[in-house]
Amino acid sequence: MRLFITGGTGCIGHYLAEDLIQNTDHELFFLVRNPEKIQFDPKARSGIHILTGDLDNIHGFQDLIKTIDVAILAATIWGGTEQTFRINVDRTLQLLDLLDPETCQQIIYFSTASILDYHHRLLPQAGKFGTDYIRSKYECYCKIKQHPLASKLTIVFPTLVLGGDNNKPYSHISAGLADVVKWVNLARWLKADGSFHFIHAQDIATIINYLIHHFSPDNTTREFVLGSSKITANQLIETLCNYLNKPIYFRIPLSLTLAKFLIAILPIQMAEWDRFCLEYRHFSHNKPVNPKSFHLETYCPTLREVFKQHDI
Repeated sequence: MRLFITGGTGCIGHYLAEDLIQNTDHELFFLVRNPEKIQFDPKARSGIHILTGDLDNIHGFQDLIKTIDVAILAATIWGGTEQTFRINVDRTLQLLDLLDPETCQQIIYFSTASILDYHHRLLPQAGKFGTDYIRSKYECYCKIKQHPLASKLTIVFPTLVLGGDNNKPYSHISAGLADVVKWVNLARWLKADGSFHFIHAQDIATIINYLIHHFSPDNTTREFVLGSSKITANQLIETLCNYLNKPIYFRIPLSLTLAKFLIAILPIQMAEWDRFCLEYRHFSHNKPVNPKSFHLETYCPTLREVFKQHDI
Protein backbone atom coordinates (compact mmCIF):
# COMPACT_ATOMS: atom_id res chain seq x y z
CA MET A 1 0.00 0.00 0.00
CA ARG A 2 1.26 3.49 -0.89
CA LEU A 3 0.56 6.29 1.60
CA PHE A 4 0.96 10.03 0.98
CA ILE A 5 1.27 12.06 4.20
CA THR A 6 1.28 15.82 4.70
CA GLY A 7 2.12 17.49 8.03
CA GLY A 8 4.79 14.95 8.92
CA THR A 9 7.00 17.48 10.73
CA GLY A 10 4.30 18.53 13.21
CA CYS A 11 3.59 17.03 16.62
CA ILE A 12 0.92 14.59 15.42
CA GLY A 13 2.90 13.99 12.22
CA HIS A 14 5.96 12.73 14.09
CA TYR A 15 3.97 10.25 16.18
CA LEU A 16 2.13 9.09 13.08
CA ALA A 17 5.37 8.72 11.11
CA GLU A 18 6.99 6.60 13.80
CA ASP A 19 3.89 4.42 14.13
CA LEU A 20 3.62 3.80 10.39
CA ILE A 21 7.36 3.20 10.03
CA GLN A 22 7.56 0.77 12.94
CA ASN A 23 4.24 -1.04 12.62
CA THR A 24 3.59 -1.29 8.88
CA ASP A 25 5.52 -2.18 5.76
CA HIS A 26 3.66 0.33 3.59
CA GLU A 27 5.49 2.59 1.19
CA LEU A 28 5.39 6.05 2.79
CA PHE A 29 5.70 9.40 1.03
CA PHE A 30 6.09 12.41 3.36
CA LEU A 31 5.59 15.85 1.84
CA VAL A 32 7.55 18.31 4.02
CA ARG A 33 8.45 21.97 3.59
CA ASN A 34 11.68 21.75 5.60
CA PRO A 35 13.39 18.32 5.86
CA GLU A 36 15.64 19.72 8.62
CA LYS A 37 12.63 19.63 10.96
CA ILE A 38 12.32 15.85 10.65
CA GLN A 39 13.16 14.13 13.93
CA PHE A 40 12.05 10.61 13.02
CA ASP A 41 14.45 8.30 11.16
CA PRO A 42 13.66 8.34 7.42
CA LYS A 43 16.25 5.58 6.91
CA ALA A 44 14.77 3.22 9.50
CA ARG A 45 13.64 0.86 6.74
CA SER A 46 13.12 0.77 3.02
CA GLY A 47 10.06 2.37 1.45
CA ILE A 48 10.31 5.75 3.21
CA HIS A 49 10.43 8.76 0.89
CA ILE A 50 10.91 12.40 1.87
CA LEU A 51 9.48 14.82 -0.69
CA THR A 52 10.63 18.41 -0.29
CA GLY A 53 7.78 20.77 -1.09
CA ASP A 54 4.47 22.03 0.20
CA LEU A 55 0.83 22.27 -0.79
CA ASP A 56 1.53 25.42 -2.80
CA ASN A 57 3.42 23.32 -5.35
CA ILE A 58 1.31 20.17 -5.01
CA HIS A 59 0.86 19.92 -8.79
CA GLY A 60 4.56 19.10 -9.03
CA PHE A 61 3.75 15.73 -7.47
CA GLN A 62 0.63 14.94 -9.50
CA ASP A 63 2.09 11.87 -11.23
CA LEU A 64 2.96 10.33 -7.87
CA ILE A 65 -0.34 11.29 -6.24
CA LYS A 66 -2.28 9.41 -8.91
CA THR A 67 -0.61 6.19 -7.66
CA ILE A 68 -1.51 6.73 -3.97
CA ASP A 69 -3.80 4.29 -2.13
CA VAL A 70 -4.29 6.33 1.06
CA ALA A 71 -3.79 10.08 1.54
CA ILE A 72 -3.37 11.41 5.09
CA LEU A 73 -3.86 15.18 5.20
CA ALA A 74 -2.50 16.49 8.50
CA ALA A 75 -0.74 19.64 7.25
CA THR A 76 -2.18 22.93 8.41
CA ILE A 77 -1.43 26.63 8.80
CA TRP A 78 -2.38 27.77 12.29
CA GLY A 79 -3.43 31.25 11.22
CA GLY A 80 -2.14 34.78 11.30
CA THR A 81 -0.86 34.74 7.72
CA GLU A 82 -2.36 35.20 4.28
CA GLN A 83 -1.55 31.54 3.62
CA THR A 84 -4.13 30.21 6.08
CA PHE A 85 -7.14 29.88 3.77
CA ARG A 86 -5.03 29.18 0.69
CA ILE A 87 -3.31 26.18 2.29
CA ASN A 88 -6.03 24.94 4.64
CA VAL A 89 -8.80 25.17 2.04
CA ASP A 90 -7.80 25.74 -1.58
CA ARG A 91 -4.63 23.63 -1.76
CA THR A 92 -6.17 20.84 0.31
CA LEU A 93 -9.03 20.55 -2.17
CA GLN A 94 -6.58 20.66 -5.07
CA LEU A 95 -4.71 17.71 -3.61
CA LEU A 96 -7.97 15.74 -3.59
CA ASP A 97 -8.49 16.66 -7.24
CA LEU A 98 -5.16 15.01 -8.10
CA LEU A 99 -6.03 11.63 -6.54
CA ASP A 100 -7.12 8.87 -8.89
CA PRO A 101 -10.65 7.74 -7.93
CA GLU A 102 -9.88 4.22 -9.15
CA THR A 103 -6.65 3.90 -7.16
CA CYS A 104 -7.30 5.89 -4.00
CA GLN A 105 -8.99 3.81 -1.32
CA GLN A 106 -9.23 6.34 1.49
CA ILE A 107 -8.51 9.96 2.39
CA ILE A 108 -7.96 10.77 6.06
CA TYR A 109 -8.44 14.48 6.65
CA PHE A 110 -7.57 16.26 9.91
CA SER A 111 -10.07 18.93 10.94
CA THR A 112 -10.65 20.24 14.50
CA ALA A 113 -13.34 19.58 17.09
CA SER A 114 -13.59 23.35 17.60
CA ILE A 115 -15.96 23.59 14.62
CA LEU A 116 -18.48 21.11 16.10
CA ASP A 117 -21.09 21.30 18.86
CA TYR A 118 -21.89 18.54 21.37
CA HIS A 119 -23.93 16.58 18.79
CA HIS A 120 -21.16 16.83 16.16
CA ARG A 121 -23.07 19.41 14.15
CA LEU A 122 -21.32 22.45 12.72
CA LEU A 123 -20.99 25.24 15.28
CA PRO A 124 -22.14 28.40 13.42
CA GLN A 125 -20.07 30.72 15.61
CA ALA A 126 -16.90 28.89 14.55
CA GLY A 127 -17.57 29.83 10.95
CA LYS A 128 -18.58 33.41 11.76
CA PHE A 129 -15.90 34.65 14.14
CA GLY A 130 -13.51 31.82 14.91
CA THR A 131 -9.79 32.37 14.50
CA ASP A 132 -8.42 32.20 10.95
CA TYR A 133 -7.43 28.60 11.60
CA ILE A 134 -10.89 27.62 12.88
CA ARG A 135 -12.75 29.46 10.11
CA SER A 136 -10.53 27.86 7.47
CA LYS A 137 -11.24 24.40 8.89
CA TYR A 138 -14.95 25.22 8.97
CA GLU A 139 -14.88 26.28 5.31
CA CYS A 140 -12.82 23.30 4.20
CA TYR A 141 -15.16 20.89 5.97
CA CYS A 142 -18.16 22.35 4.14
CA LYS A 143 -16.42 22.10 0.77
CA ILE A 144 -14.69 18.75 1.22
CA LYS A 145 -18.01 17.06 2.00
CA GLN A 146 -19.16 18.08 -1.51
CA HIS A 147 -16.06 16.74 -3.26
CA PRO A 148 -16.49 13.85 -5.75
CA LEU A 149 -14.28 11.71 -3.49
CA ALA A 150 -16.35 12.42 -0.37
CA SER A 151 -17.36 8.74 -0.10
CA LYS A 152 -13.68 7.89 0.47
CA LEU A 153 -13.27 10.46 3.24
CA THR A 154 -12.51 9.75 6.88
CA ILE A 155 -12.57 13.06 8.76
CA VAL A 156 -11.05 13.19 12.24
CA PHE A 157 -11.68 16.03 14.67
CA PRO A 158 -9.00 16.06 17.40
CA THR A 159 -9.89 17.75 20.69
CA LEU A 160 -7.07 19.22 22.85
CA VAL A 161 -3.89 17.54 21.59
CA LEU A 162 -1.05 16.62 23.92
CA GLY A 163 2.35 15.28 22.97
CA GLY A 164 6.01 16.00 22.38
CA ASP A 165 9.36 14.99 23.85
CA ASN A 166 13.07 15.35 23.14
CA ASN A 167 12.59 13.70 19.75
CA LYS A 168 9.26 15.24 18.74
CA PRO A 169 7.91 18.80 18.66
CA TYR A 170 5.50 19.70 21.46
CA SER A 171 1.87 20.46 20.80
CA HIS A 172 0.62 23.94 21.74
CA ILE A 173 -1.11 22.55 24.83
CA SER A 174 1.83 20.46 26.04
CA ALA A 175 4.25 23.34 25.56
CA GLY A 176 2.33 25.35 28.16
CA LEU A 177 1.58 22.64 30.70
CA ALA A 178 4.65 23.32 32.83
CA ASP A 179 3.20 26.73 33.67
CA VAL A 180 0.12 25.24 35.38
CA VAL A 181 2.12 24.78 38.59
CA LYS A 182 2.42 28.56 38.83
CA TRP A 183 -1.38 28.87 39.00
CA VAL A 184 -2.34 25.88 41.15
CA ASN A 185 -2.23 27.82 44.43
CA LEU A 186 -4.83 30.22 43.02
CA ALA A 187 -6.87 27.65 41.07
CA ARG A 188 -7.45 25.40 44.10
CA TRP A 189 -9.63 28.10 45.67
CA LEU A 190 -11.89 28.40 42.64
CA LYS A 191 -14.78 26.49 41.08
CA ALA A 192 -15.29 26.85 37.35
CA ASP A 193 -18.03 25.75 34.98
CA GLY A 194 -16.68 24.13 31.84
CA SER A 195 -15.70 20.84 30.23
CA PHE A 196 -13.37 19.51 27.55
CA HIS A 197 -11.62 16.44 26.15
CA PHE A 198 -7.96 15.73 25.45
CA ILE A 199 -6.06 13.16 23.42
CA HIS A 200 -2.38 12.36 23.14
CA ALA A 201 -0.75 12.45 19.70
CA GLN A 202 0.43 8.85 20.19
CA ASP A 203 -3.18 7.77 20.66
CA ILE A 204 -4.13 9.70 17.51
CA ALA A 205 -1.42 7.80 15.61
CA THR A 206 -2.76 4.50 16.95
CA ILE A 207 -6.27 5.36 15.77
CA ILE A 208 -5.13 6.52 12.31
CA ASN A 209 -3.17 3.31 11.80
CA TYR A 210 -6.29 1.36 12.73
CA LEU A 211 -8.54 3.40 10.42
CA ILE A 212 -6.16 2.90 7.49
CA HIS A 213 -6.68 -0.84 7.73
CA HIS A 214 -10.39 -0.85 8.61
CA PHE A 215 -12.25 0.96 5.88
CA SER A 216 -15.21 -0.25 3.83
CA PRO A 217 -16.50 2.43 1.46
CA ASP A 218 -20.27 2.72 1.66
CA ASN A 219 -20.72 6.05 -0.16
CA THR A 220 -20.71 8.04 3.09
CA THR A 221 -18.05 10.08 4.83
CA ARG A 222 -16.80 8.67 8.14
CA GLU A 223 -16.37 11.21 10.95
CA PHE A 224 -14.74 10.74 14.36
CA VAL A 225 -14.21 13.20 17.21
CA LEU A 226 -10.96 12.12 18.90
CA GLY A 227 -10.78 12.56 22.65
CA SER A 228 -10.98 11.23 26.17
CA SER A 229 -14.17 11.00 28.15
CA LYS A 230 -15.51 14.43 29.16
CA ILE A 231 -13.49 16.19 31.85
CA THR A 232 -14.87 19.14 33.80
CA ALA A 233 -12.80 22.15 34.76
CA ASN A 234 -13.35 21.25 38.42
CA GLN A 235 -12.08 17.72 37.84
CA LEU A 236 -8.95 19.18 36.28
CA ILE A 237 -8.31 21.39 39.31
CA GLU A 238 -9.06 18.61 41.80
CA THR A 239 -6.86 16.07 40.01
CA LEU A 240 -3.96 18.51 39.71
CA CYS A 241 -4.20 19.48 43.40
CA ASN A 242 -4.31 15.84 44.43
CA TYR A 243 -1.34 15.06 42.20
CA LEU A 244 0.71 17.91 43.70
CA ASN A 245 -0.51 17.24 47.27
CA LYS A 246 -2.19 20.64 47.47
CA PRO A 247 -5.14 20.49 49.89
CA ILE A 248 -8.47 22.07 48.97
CA TYR A 249 -10.34 23.56 51.96
CA PHE A 250 -13.09 25.54 50.26
CA ARG A 251 -13.73 26.94 46.79
CA ILE A 252 -15.27 30.12 45.42
CA PRO A 253 -17.55 29.70 42.39
CA LEU A 254 -16.17 31.63 39.42
CA SER A 255 -19.41 32.66 37.75
CA LEU A 256 -19.81 33.96 34.23
CA THR A 257 -21.20 37.22 35.66
CA LEU A 258 -18.09 37.72 37.79
CA ALA A 259 -15.81 36.92 34.85
CA LYS A 260 -17.61 39.47 32.65
CA PHE A 261 -17.40 42.07 35.42
CA LEU A 262 -13.64 41.59 35.79
CA ILE A 263 -13.16 41.85 32.03
CA ALA A 264 -15.22 45.04 31.98
CA ILE A 265 -13.26 46.83 34.75
CA LEU A 266 -9.79 45.52 33.90
CA PRO A 267 -7.74 46.45 30.81
CA ILE A 268 -8.46 43.13 29.11
CA GLN A 269 -9.04 42.94 25.37
CA MET A 270 -10.86 39.91 24.03
CA ALA A 271 -11.58 38.87 20.47
CA GLU A 272 -15.14 37.92 19.60
CA TRP A 273 -14.22 34.22 19.49
CA ASP A 274 -12.67 34.44 22.96
CA ARG A 275 -15.85 36.00 24.32
CA PHE A 276 -17.90 33.24 22.73
CA CYS A 277 -15.66 30.59 24.35
CA LEU A 278 -16.06 32.29 27.72
CA GLU A 279 -19.84 32.01 27.45
CA TYR A 280 -19.99 28.62 25.69
CA ARG A 281 -17.61 26.96 28.21
CA HIS A 282 -18.53 23.34 27.49
CA PHE A 283 -16.39 22.22 24.57
CA SER A 284 -17.47 18.63 24.99
CA HIS A 285 -18.80 16.14 22.46
CA ASN A 286 -21.07 13.14 22.39
CA LYS A 287 -19.24 9.80 22.20
CA PRO A 288 -15.67 10.85 21.36
CA VAL A 289 -13.39 8.00 20.31
CA ASN A 290 -9.96 6.98 21.54
CA PRO A 291 -7.94 3.76 21.17
CA LYS A 292 -10.13 2.04 23.77
CA SER A 293 -13.12 2.57 21.45
CA PHE A 294 -11.44 0.21 18.97
CA HIS A 295 -10.23 -2.24 21.67
CA LEU A 296 -6.69 -0.89 21.40
CA GLU A 297 -4.25 0.07 24.16
CA THR A 298 -4.39 3.73 25.18
CA TYR A 299 -1.06 5.47 25.68
CA CYS A 300 -2.31 8.37 27.83
CA PRO A 301 -5.77 7.67 29.28
CA THR A 302 -5.95 9.92 32.38
CA LEU A 303 -5.05 13.39 33.61
CA ARG A 304 -2.63 11.92 36.15
CA GLU A 305 -0.82 10.22 33.30
CA VAL A 306 -0.70 13.56 31.47
CA PHE A 307 0.90 15.28 34.48
CA LYS A 308 3.36 12.41 34.93
CA GLN A 309 4.46 12.38 31.30
CA HIS A 310 5.00 16.14 31.30
CA ASP A 311 7.00 16.11 34.55
CA ILE A 312 4.47 18.35 36.29
